Amino acid sequence: MELGKRSNYESSYNPRRLLALPRESNRRALGLDGVLPFVGHDLWNHYEVSWLDTRGKPNVALAKIVYSCESENIIESKSMKLYFNTLNNTRFENSDMLRDIVMRDLTSCVKGPVSVWIYPLHQREHCVLSPLTGTCIDDIDISIEGFDVDPTHLVTSNDTVEETLYSDLLKSNCLVTGQPDWGSVWIRYKGKKICPEGLLRYIVSFRDHNEFHEHCVERIYVDILQRCAPDTLTVGARYTRRGGIDINPVRSTQAELIVNPRLIRQ
Repeated sequence: MELGKRSNYESSYNPRRLLALPRESNRRALGLDGVLPFVGHDLWNHYEVSWLDTRGKPNVALAKIVYSCESENIIESKSMKLYFNTLNNTRFENSDMLRDIVMRDLTSCVKGPVSVWIYPLHQREHCVLSPLTGTCIDDIDISIEGFDVDPTHLVTSNDTVEETLYSDLLKSNCLVTGQPDWGSVWIRYKGKKICPEGLLRYIVSFRDHNEFHEHCVERIYVDILQRCAPDTLTVGARYTRRGGIDINPVRSTQAELIVNPRLIRQ
């Protein structure tokens, strides 16, 4: 495990820097031992990608990485950074060759299909901020009693709605280092109306919680599904970057288009 340790900078290609973390143990803690109650993906943006061309001239780019939540493993985030560092002084004929090698290595690590895109810096997709859509619940005037994750805050009324709610107040802590992870979470659902005050208290209750990004989103999804029983549900989070990388998990009752709205904190 690389997180929380001093790491040597290694600038020659080494796929062994990637560290896989099984999804199974956390899902078992959530009671997910059989068929998953969701589909979805984990989307990573890497803003510090570099390599050399065949004549030694450096290139810089951005990478987008997507793999299914049905993959066996996730990747430890620091090991992803260290792996990409090993490409910095490695020569590739073109960005397509780089992409293919990265895709091969990540697929082997997560034990599931991985898609990789390498973008030049001028491509517009990564230059424009796209705020979350829906209703922000952060201005609701509430009191907070504590910061232990508490699903009992999640309650519904008898009204049936179809809406998207979001909050920028998601904070949890890295499971290994205890350092803060900051994010924005969005919930799109159809069913009995979720009390926004209770939902905000629930989101804020993660403030001292120690768990990886992907696991937090799955916990939120499972708690809402069990407590509120919506007909359809999608939960996604956009986390701020650490080490040049941001991680953005999505879990849903149905297949979702893969979109990548860059928020102001990303």
